Amino acid sequence: MTNPAERLVDLLDLEQIEVNIFRGRSPQESLQRVFGGQVAGQALVAAGRTTDGDRPVHSLHAYFLRPGRPGVPIVYQVERVRDGRSFTTRRVTAVQQGRTIFNLTASFHKPEEGPFEHQLPPAREVPDPESLPTVTEEIRQHLGSLPDQLERMARRQPFDIRYADRLRWSAEDVKDAEPRSAVWMRAVGPLGDDPLVHTCALTYASDMTLLDAVRLPVEPLWGQRNFDMASLDHAMWFHRPFRADEWFLYDQESPIATGGRGLARGRIYDLQGRLLVSVVQEGLFRKL
Repeated sequence: MTNPAERLVDLLDLEQIEVNIFRGRSPQESLQRVFGGQVAGQALVAAGRTTDGDRPVHSLHAYFLRPGRPGVPIVYQVERVRDGRSFTTRRVTAVQQGRTIFNLTASFHKPEEGPFEHQLPPAREVPDPESLPTVTEEIRQHLGSLPDQLERMARRQPFDIRYADRLRWSAEDVKDAEPRSAVWMRAVGPLGDDPLVHTCALTYASDMTLLDAVRLPVEPLWGQRNFDMASLDHAMWFHRPFRADEWFLYDQESPIATGGRGLARGRIYDLQGRLLVSVVQEGLFRKL
């Protein structure tokens, strides 16, 4: 049986069915809708497959328009907007059963040396990832064992996730909590050497925990949920090369939540504290 990292690589390996048209699998899951990170990652693969491969992705901007249905293939239609001397632009429309569910615009930049460089240091220090328990270990410690559904999800999870702060389980735990969260992540196995695969895998992961920061002041991250949340739009800027199968720190915060929407932004660092990726997302939240 392939491990979850291999299944992720397979999930991102789209079938080309025509020039500029690709088809992606959508696994049959117990979730109500297709995971947004999957659609974003597959759409970015489709965009990258229409380039020469010598220009890494430097940014993407996406809108989640409709919930996707698990188990139903998704077709990705790519528009070749621009092929310039330094930049390449692609627009991708994701279609499922005749309806557009997702739009993405991605820009690719030919590597070049800049005249200067700077970076603010990480906002806070966190424990080393190897010193922290996995999410599965924390849940087992709290509950004594994993419920069947969580056990199945844990076996399929392509990323090792470790929260820098302990998991919160009760209203008392989140009392006076700031809208901030930080997690260490890495793929649970090797992802190969294709830089596009690593970029798309991290795009997948970027949607997994980002809205945690919006929820933290109002409800625990684990246990019974009082709010339903859905991604509305998503933007990423890729600053440096990286591998998604090596540890990266995802530092997340929510500067505002109002009008049924919450804004979250994240900064992704490597073990040396170098900023790799910047992320911004808005989510819709409603009382269950």
